[in-house]
Amino acid sequence: MSGIENYNLFGESDDLPDVVHCETIEARSVLHDWEFKPHRHARLHQVLMIERGAGRAEMDGTTAALGGHALANVPAGVVHSSRFEPGTEGWVVTVARDELDRGLIEGEGLRSLLESPAIIRGDGEIASIMRAIFASFETRDFARAHVLRALVMLLFGLVARRIAAEGAPQGPASPLQRRFEALLEAQFASHLPVSAYAARLGVTPTHLSRVMRRATGRSASAAITARVIREAQRNLAYSNLSISEVAYALGYNDPAHFSRVFSRATGLSPRAFRKKTETSPTG
Repeated sequence: MSGIENYNLFGESDDLPDVVHCETIEARSVLHDWEFKPHRHARLHQVLMIERGAGRAEMDGTTAALGGHALANVPAGVVHSSRFEPGTEGWVVTVARDELDRGLIEGEGLRSLLESPAIIRGDGEIASIMRAIFASFETRDFARAHVLRALVMLLFGLVARRIAAEGAPQGPASPLQRRFEALLEAQFASHLPVSAYAARLGVTPTHLSRVMRRATGRSASAAITARVIREAQRNLAYSNLSISEVAYALGYNDPAHFSRVFSRATGLSPRAFRKKTETSPTG
């Protein structure tokens, strides 16, 4: 069986050993014939920007063309692949999710924007910050780490601003919503009920669902189901796991029960969904 390739950077099992990792698009692409198969990074957030050249990228099933100054925001956990024209130039900045979380202030609204995969139009200001990050990354000057952290947070602030400008801005997440979503990310395959999450968060199930409905328009139980279904869709689209193996990997003891849950949520059986993704054009 073959699941979705899931790694940090260059096969590392721990978080980045540095504040940030910088690499040009061409430096890594030439080693892979300018194409990267579907994969994801469990704890790494990447921002990619093309300076010259072109390509295509797919993130969680959505495909888009990449031209000059195209910028891809790739949050941790998002399945993504890309293909570039030979000679394409640009930058890739990779930051550990924990490092990014430490720099984001609760209530400012950046986090919810940055956690959504997006392909947007970059600009000269972002390109300048990218160059500054790369320049500082190559040095061993005094206060290097401090300068890199400041530049990285400036980059992500500008990226969030661009995402907000190109779509409907999202409201800031409440601390409870953030804690619930982090716990859900770690436990979704355990199929815990809302009451179990609420107990761990020190609130009542009613209050948790009220907060989630106010923030997202759906209840806590719906958020739990949606997270499981999203993972199922990723595995069906990007892995060679059988439908039964997908079900077991997501904590279902009965593949038939998994199929019923998936069909209710998506309107398609797991088999039909996989067939649809196999026949959909990817550009």
